Amino acid sequence: MQDSKYLIANERDALWGLTVSTVGMDMLQPGDPYPTRGHAGGYYFDVNKGRILDEYQMLYLMEGEGIFSSEHVKDQKIKAGDIFLLFPNEWHTYHPLHDSKWKSYWIGYKGRNMDDRVRYGFLSPEKPIYHVGYCPEVIQLYEAAMKAAKEEAAFSQQVLAGIVNNLIGVMYSKERNIILNKDRGKVDIINKAKMIIRDEVESRITIQEIAEQMGMGYSNFRKLFKEFTGVSPALYQQELKLQKAKELLSTTGIRIKEIAYQLNFDSPDYFSSKFKNKVGCKPREYREQMGFTNNKHDVTT
Repeated sequence: MQDSKYLIANERDALWGLTVSTVGMDMLQPGDPYPTRGHAGGYYFDVNKGRILDEYQMLYLMEGEGIFSSEHVKDQKIKAGDIFLLFPNEWHTYHPLHDSKWKSYWIGYKGRNMDDRVRYGFLSPEKPIYHVGYCPEVIQLYEAAMKAAKEEAAFSQQVLAGIVNNLIGVMYSKERNIILNKDRGKVDIINKAKMIIRDEVESRITIQEIAEQMGMGYSNFRKLFKEFTGVSPALYQQELKLQKAKELLSTTGIRIKEIAYQLNFDSPDYFSSKFKNKVGCKPREYREQMGFTNNKHDVTT
């Protein structure tokens, strides 16, 4: 059984950065022929010959087992809970095992948003398979996409683009957390360290001191922290200090120089430089933009 919808996007839709061309669901019993009939031209394929698409597709296997191959990976087993990605202009094929049920969702899309994720290494044809397990959030997003596609209301392409971006984010995060959570000890260390950094945002505590509290050397702690969070502990600490600075600038009349010292920046000028690099304007300008101007004598940058 197949339930699918094929969509049209106009030139203005494409300017949004992502358009959706197809969304649907396949459900087969063991031994049923695959692919199912009903695919639009260019989508149906012979599993022995494979195919090449001019778009990305994201497929979530809810039930069953199968085999996936592409130019970059050969005869990879896929199972329930896997998401596998198809990339434009790349040969691929996939099919359920003969004695397996098969229930899968798919969504096809294209646009510079996805091109950028490949360009910057977030997604790659060399790693097309992600395991997220049974994930109600993913199912709900596919169901929402199918509903939006069938209704095809005005500006539905923008709704569908948002769903695709959400799916990609959930997929990326879920698999990463499944991998990281296999070592609960390391997860607990990083969570505890993050809590200390947050609680001590206005103190002079150093990353070296936090590493010592965690019973680790600085280099190993920094490497582990960045592996789990994507940023170094020093940058994480600085970002929290700048967030706190924004809060103080927009809700209090504390002088900018005092904020710099309260958050333990080396000097008001150093604080102003870091703030401008992050926010795009000087602290005084940010305070004015936020409408907090009762401290008229504060001329510090």
